[in-house]
Parts: sequence; structure tokens; C-alpha cells
Amino acid sequence: MYRAGHLGVSLLVFLPVGVGLVLAGRADLAVLGELCVLSVASLPDVDHELPLVSHRGVTHTVWFALLVGIGFGAVGWVLGGRPATPASFDLALAGFVFGTLGICAHLLGDVLTPMGITPLWPLSGRTVTLDLVRAKNPLANYGLLGLGVLGTMSAVLVVTPG
Repeated sequence: MYRAGHLGVSLLVFLPVGVGLVLAGRADLAVLGELCVLSVASLPDVDHELPLVSHRGVTHTVWFALLVGIGFGAVGWVLGGRPATPASFDLALAGFVFGTLGICAHLLGDVLTPMGITPLWPLSGRTVTLDLVRAKNPLANYGLLGLGVLGTMSAVLVVTPG
């Protein structure tokens, strides 16, 4: 997938989480989560710019997703304030979930393509692919973006009071 497709998949993947947070009275975390997930929508493709790192290699694994989640969790912990408070635990957990989910959304987008990913590398070299669309397919990329925007807008209209 290209950037538009990854943004669309990210919106779609976060949609049930965001709706759940709003329904639980945490619209603040829903907005923060959406921003976090979208901010890392294309992060795994940084491998294009890194020497000695193959495309869809280490940055396209569950380990990278967990690493990004830990980083976001650490930021949440610090932003929650000191000494440790329930807010710091909430923000740390939310950061971990949002960071991990954002990278997993990217991985899902790449699973749609023939090249796929090896999500458990180096423990397993098994490639996972649904082989549905080519990464450069503009209809797929903009279609996913459109679905993500439409789904998000629909959810906002349905779950927003008033």
C-alpha cells in the first residue's frame, strides 16, 4: 500500500476502538488514539531510507509494532505526571495500545498485497499475504482512504451526542 491506503486502513482499524472509547466516556483518548495511529501509518516504510535494512523486513514485524507501542507507552507514562498516578497508568497503557495498533494497521495494509510481510521474522520466515491488490493500485489506496474517512465520519455522527 501507499500512504493513502495506509491512512485508510489505520482509520478502519482504529474505528471500533475509537467508538468504544467514546461510548465509555473517553472521547479525549479516542481523539488522542486516532492521532497516534495516524501518526505512524507509514512509519514502517522508513526502511526505504535506512541503509542495510530491507523493505518489509524488520520494520514490518510484530516486534517492531511492540517496540513502537512501548515507546508510545513510555511517552504516555511521562505525560501522565509524577509521582505515578492512575492517569500515568492510563496514558501509558493507551500509548502502548495506540502505538502497537498503528503499526499493526500498516502491516495489515501490506498483507493485502502480493508481496505480503513476514511478521514473525526472524523466528519464522513465513510470508503472510492475501494477494488481493498491488501496493501501487490507486483504486485500492484511495478506496481504502475513502472507506476510512466515511467510516470515521459516520461514527462521529452516530456516537456524538446532540
